[in-house]
Amino acid sequence: MQSAATPYVNISAYKFITFNDTEEKRPEFIAKCQELNLKGTVLLTPEGINMFLAGLRHEIDAYMDWLHSDARFADVVAKESFSDRQPFTKLLVKLKPEIITMRMPLIKPEDGRAPFVEAKTLKRWLDQGHDDNGKPVVMVDTRNDFEVDVGSFDNTIDYRISKFTEFPAVIEANRDALNDKTVVTFCTGGIRCEKAAIHMQNVGFESVYQLEGGILKYFEEVGGDHYHGDCFVFDYRTALNPKLEATDTTQCYACRAVVTPREQLSPWYIEGKSCPHCQKATRDSASSSPHAN
Repeated sequence: MQSAATPYVNISAYKFITFNDTEEKRPEFIAKCQELNLKGTVLLTPEGINMFLAGLRHEIDAYMDWLHSDARFADVVAKESFSDRQPFTKLLVKLKPEIITMRMPLIKPEDGRAPFVEAKTLKRWLDQGHDDNGKPVVMVDTRNDFEVDVGSFDNTIDYRISKFTEFPAVIEANRDALNDKTVVTFCTGGIRCEKAAIHMQNVGFESVYQLEGGILKYFEEVGGDHYHGDCFVFDYRTALNPKLEATDTTQCYACRAVVTPREQLSPWYIEGKSCPHCQKATRDSASSSPHAN
């Protein structure tokens, strides 16, 4: 809940829709965000839009009103969290070929979404141990490995992918373990798991859903039940807990590794300079050197 101590509204939103005039619209997005003092990242792609922005309440509301004036984006609903300061240092409005890179051109969410499960229904399935048809439910995390390490659903399947383009191959390699189950794909805000679920449908999986709105929407609607840890986010807050509050987890400036509060007690952790992950990488590199003893 927003309070006087947390005046900044952080929004994440996306929509898959044909968007062929991205080059013409980019200056308009830049101008509007600058006018409203918003910072963050907006991705404009032929398959739609993706946004992570932050500003004061009236600034965010004005931006959403402006966005909704374009009929293509009139139904975009943003997920919100709140912070005591601006979480982004600058504004970026980028032109990209995809909202999230998968390199599977046949996947077009605009042509039809995969079935989705809402947070409250998923919680009920996880409470009872099966879906409404009695099939066991398997959670598949579609995020990158370092994000999963910050937190995920209990007993989730984590394929340790380092980039989303690896997802199709790893799912195919593990098809037999998933075929007789109800699969729920999930991610931070819904984008990756939407593409993942559609891909799984396309290759023959019969019972696959995406978690509507991702982890952040789950936190917003049902809290942290069946989830352990926090949720990695791509801004200064680094991670949010199930109350959508910033945590003490941080990210190393040098190597970009996620550094937990416990790891911050290490003598190798120097804010803005190094962390235990840097030290381990240096040690591993030295041990593998041909000149090492």
